[in-house]
Amino acid sequence: MGHRFAELAFTPTVRAIQETHGSRKSYARMELGEAFNDALTQREAEFISQRDSLYMASVSETGWPYVQHRGGPTGFIKVIDSKTIGFADYRGNRQYVSVGNLSGDDRIAMILVDYPSRSRLKLLGHARLVSPEQAELLGSLQTPGYRAKAERGFLVRIAAFDWNCPQHITPRFTESQIATATAPLHARIEALEKELAEGRASRSDPPTAVRAPSAHREASSRTTSGLPASCVSACAVVVPGVESGPASNSP
Repeated sequence: MGHRFAELAFTPTVRAIQETHGSRKSYARMELGEAFNDALTQREAEFISQRDSLYMASVSETGWPYVQHRGGPTGFIKVIDSKTIGFADYRGNRQYVSVGNLSGDDRIAMILVDYPSRSRLKLLGHARLVSPEQAELLGSLQTPGYRAKAERGFLVRIAAFDWNCPQHITPRFTESQIATATAPLHARIEALEKELAEGRASRSDPPTAVRAPSAHREASSRTTSGLPASCVSACAVVVPGVESGPASNSP
């Protein structure tokens, strides 16, 4: 038994190719012991519930595999229990290829990706459709407040899962993730712009007239009180901090 995903995915041909490329020995150890990776743990459940999209593959009556994207608001994939997940199928281009394929062959393969952390989870299972007539069950698979119309639902019985390595996954971020990450930067820019505007406003204020301090006025009065009027009028009295005007020519 061992690793349930390896049991289903590693066919004799796959094993032979692993042998040719030197990876068979390490993968052979996965197939030993009791069955595992056939029931979701808390790690898988949390990862699944945080996704807003998945890629799912089905098999057609002509034998061709078909890959389709499914998406919705974050958390649109519901973890029902350790062996079952479900999600509402919202209206798209109405080709119904996946729906038709799964009606004839219920086997489904899915990949869920967390691009920022470069993590991906592979799931194998058996899918069944939830029709609009099953209103209560379909309602439980929908996300409150999401305005798209659910045409049906999918319930997937998990057969096996496996985590992929992060190689070759390009990090990508949603608008909300970018907004959260850049919020402190926008707040800092706003604060700096406010400081700059206040600085410009203070520099544009008209200059305030400076009056000589009372002590300087008294000193000036004492200095000039004993001088002839003609001398006082002919000279400009310089008081620190006060601009002196031109001397008067009047006697």
